[in-house]
Amino acid sequence: MTTSTPAPAYVRTPATGFLSSLSVDRALARYDLAGSIAHAEMLGHAGILSASEVETLRGGLRRIARELAEGSFDWREDLEDVHTNMEVRLTELVGPVGGKIHSARSRNDQVALDERLFLRVAIYSVAQRTHELASKLLERARHEIETPLAGYTHLQRAQPVTLAHHLLAHFWRLQRDVDRLLATAARSNVSPLGAGALAGSTLPIEPARVARRLGFDHPFENSLDAVSDRDGFVELAFDLALLSVHLSSMGEELVLWASSEFGYLRASPGLGSGSSLMPQKRNPDVAELARGKAGRTIGDLLALLVTLKGLPLAYNRDLQEDKAPVLDALSTTEATLAALIAVVPDLEFERERMRETATDPALRATDAAEHLVRQGVPFREAHERIAAHVAAHDGRFDGSEGVPGLGPGPSAAAWTFDPSDPLAGRLSPGGPAPTAVRRQIELADARMRVAQSSLSSLGRSAGLIEELLQEEPK
Repeated sequence: MTTSTPAPAYVRTPATGFLSSLSVDRALARYDLAGSIAHAEMLGHAGILSASEVETLRGGLRRIARELAEGSFDWREDLEDVHTNMEVRLTELVGPVGGKIHSARSRNDQVALDERLFLRVAIYSVAQRTHELASKLLERARHEIETPLAGYTHLQRAQPVTLAHHLLAHFWRLQRDVDRLLATAARSNVSPLGAGALAGSTLPIEPARVARRLGFDHPFENSLDAVSDRDGFVELAFDLALLSVHLSSMGEELVLWASSEFGYLRASPGLGSGSSLMPQKRNPDVAELARGKAGRTIGDLLALLVTLKGLPLAYNRDLQEDKAPVLDALSTTEATLAALIAVVPDLEFERERMRETATDPALRATDAAEHLVRQGVPFREAHERIAAHVAAHDGRFDGSEGVPGLGPGPSAAAWTFDPSDPLAGRLSPGGPAPTAVRRQIELADARMRVAQSSLSSLGRSAGLIEELLQEEPK
């Protein structure tokens, strides 16, 4: 038995097009179906549906899942959202029993559930890609432990570091991004289904049963909060914006390093393209877009926060606008990650140029001041001695000559500048000396193992949705 007549609440009006969210929220379709299966099973356990009704509904919902997977699902634009499309199609497939699926449920808690399930899968996807990019950086760092280069502050040469040390700085940023994403997933792993429109239901529902079936830690504590809460979306949007800022920083450095002025990096074909006019030029387009895309994700975060600002409890139609910025930020960030994952293994570093800048004697001026400190000279005085020497030599520091306490003399302790070893003595934890970097790589390997374990657990939880949509064995 089938019917194509929508329920009265879904009758088309002149404002239907304006009210429709279908172009955006169809991305939630599979999560909507999985939530409906768990909801139907709970209604059966509570005695609200018979066992045969549950089986009929489950079969219909899984058939819709197959239609979605095959691309044969007929989306009806006259129905304003994903939920009505799913329910109307279910009723077409199974008849009037399809109308029972919405017992003890509102679209308010239904969409909140869909978004929580979406969050789990989305966070797993972007965290896994971030972890992969971190792995690529770590692998490059293993081979650059002995490659010195000048480190910069204010875009001025400052002190010598190594290429491995520099790559690991970006690695640790990405690790924090993975940690934040995992924390967002954990905080969001609460089921809102059963909250109804805002005040639950008079029917004997079991929100905890649905929560367990869908892999949540527990159900909501407060029904009014459950249907209003979009913290998970905001946190994900922030996580993506900050991750994009980190990727933007990486892109900016690649752009600088590929310039003739730095000369640290060849602008290889994988990094960009040639000029349409100037045959000698190759532009680092991938790095520039990695830099530029951050503005978009920051804008998405701002759009979401402004939408939520000042909303009263509980559900308001404004919340329909929460999905577009998150979906855009997610697709933008994942595209940037994919591009950098492809680029990093093939970066062609100009190591001789790096070494040349690292052996500039001026980069050892702080080392000279610290040598004076070891002799008992207060640091401020040591700093002034070196600064005075630099000022007297037109901004240059080229060794110990002329510096009180460093230059030749009976009371001078030995201090020499060895251009072949620009990292001499720089053994402090987390520093750039090869010994310190090797220890840092050990810590990075350990952190990667912990992160991979957490990601695997999240991946299993994300996989529950597809498992629920699969046909049960006959």
